[in-house]
Amino acid sequence: MAKKIMVVDDSEMIRNFHCYALKSAGYEVISGLNGADAVEKLFTTRVDMIITDINMPVMDGYTLIETVRKEEDFKDIPIIIISTEDEAQDKQKGFDAGANLYLIKPVEPKKLIENVNMLLGD
Repeated sequence: MAKKIMVVDDSEMIRNFHCYALKSAGYEVISGLNGADAVEKLFTTRVDMIITDINMPVMDGYTLIETVRKEEDFKDIPIIIISTEDEAQDKQKGFDAGANLYLIKPVEPKKLIENVNMLLGD
């Protein structure tokens, strides 16, 4: 059975780009428009990984990650941040929140899939 990945980004273009790359690699994909939307979906759909942007309305990526890490059922889900924010403090804040990996946009589909495979052990 294909592993399921949630892609969270308020940009429809970026979300679709990442979803397409992941689906092409054989993953099942669901998407979230922002952190709050993602948290809501997590309670109804089991996912194997979360890929999230940082700067989003309603709930940003940092808050999403912190929320996920506080929930016993979700705390071990691998999380990748993909953001345009490339300052050291942004990356540190992401890791402090509980991210497993921090990538800078734009991410080549091949690099995205390699990192996803690595974290999921595929």
